[in-house]
Amino acid sequence: MLPPFELLAALPWLVFAAAAPFALRFRPQLADHAPPPAQDSPFVSIIVPARNEAENISACIATLINSAYTNFEIVVVDDGSVDGTTDIARILAKRSDGAIRLIEGEPLPAGWFGKCWACWQGYHAARGELLVFTDADTRHDDDLLGHAVGAMQRTDADLVTVLPRQLMESFWERVILPHIFTILSLRYRDARRINRSRNPRDVIANGQFILVRRTMYERVGGHRALRGEVVEDLRLAQRVVGSGGRLYVAHARDLLETRMYRSLHAIVEGWSKNLAIGARSTVDAWLRRPLPWMLGILTIAFWTLPPVLLVGSLFLPLAASVTRWAAITTAVSLAFWTYMYARLRIPVLHAAFFPIGGLLAGSLFLRSAARGQRIRWKGRSYDVTAHQSDDSGPGQGRGT
Repeated sequence: MLPPFELLAALPWLVFAAAAPFALRFRPQLADHAPPPAQDSPFVSIIVPARNEAENISACIATLINSAYTNFEIVVVDDGSVDGTTDIARILAKRSDGAIRLIEGEPLPAGWFGKCWACWQGYHAARGELLVFTDADTRHDDDLLGHAVGAMQRTDADLVTVLPRQLMESFWERVILPHIFTILSLRYRDARRINRSRNPRDVIANGQFILVRRTMYERVGGHRALRGEVVEDLRLAQRVVGSGGRLYVAHARDLLETRMYRSLHAIVEGWSKNLAIGARSTVDAWLRRPLPWMLGILTIAFWTLPPVLLVGSLFLPLAASVTRWAAITTAVSLAFWTYMYARLRIPVLHAAFFPIGGLLAGSLFLRSAARGQRIRWKGRSYDVTAHQSDDSGPGQGRGT
């Protein structure tokens, strides 16, 4: 029998590991909404902003063009790519018999982030009454679009967004990203609550797939109103709800998948640009500045400290009570991450590296917070001067 002190000290880990699986729910499911009949299928414009996506664009377009939903067009907006994306998209467009159009983007204006500028140009070229904004690193099931339109019609939503399966195939993806996705999932742990919320701070959209009514998009100012926002998907959802619109978030792990980053460098660059800003956009003003620092420190301490002390006890004369506490919390943590890795469909052997993942994920929060207004992404540097605008007003920034 372990002394009460060790059990009491380990209580946060025990409670977290026991409660988190119940808090993380895969409801509602997008597939529960049947596609509309052909005679009731509105025209959809699928807008794909792409900058330096040569390794992704072909596969993305191939899955889009094969959609079982037939009343759509694809608008690819090349945002100044230098890696061959433009040539690939041009060939695909020529072979598509008009189903795909390539827009070669104009130079990035001052005050705009690149993705927002590409989406805004795509909107102007689009002809649909419904707009889909999707990333070039996504892969779409044939039935995804039909289910999304069906969900919009049946829930009377103004914006539909989905939570896909996140592909993690390299070592560093499997070590670091589960920690980040788990934190995000716990913040937005129940999509049903998000769909009921009328508080803009409690809603979210996933920029990997956003279906929005053109009328609502225009009402909230579209991406022009988001031109200085790093986390433009989150801010679009907040604007829609803030304007009285209805949001619908659903899980779609079997209908959409994406692989966000393929290397440690890409993970660091990608998450450093938006972790702190995204966290601050979801809380009240008094908590915005310290929150990213708190998340970084807590993530490192929670997942890394116990196993470090356990290993240290092999070489240092630590108190027996400390060693027992470290052993309990490490075992509980390993059990939790084994469950999470199985849930995320990742080989569970990688769960053994959870202390490294916690250290690096926490460090990314700290790095993102420390960078402040300095952001670099895909060869462009941005000096962001106001990320935390109110729920109805656009942020400002300067991009080059």
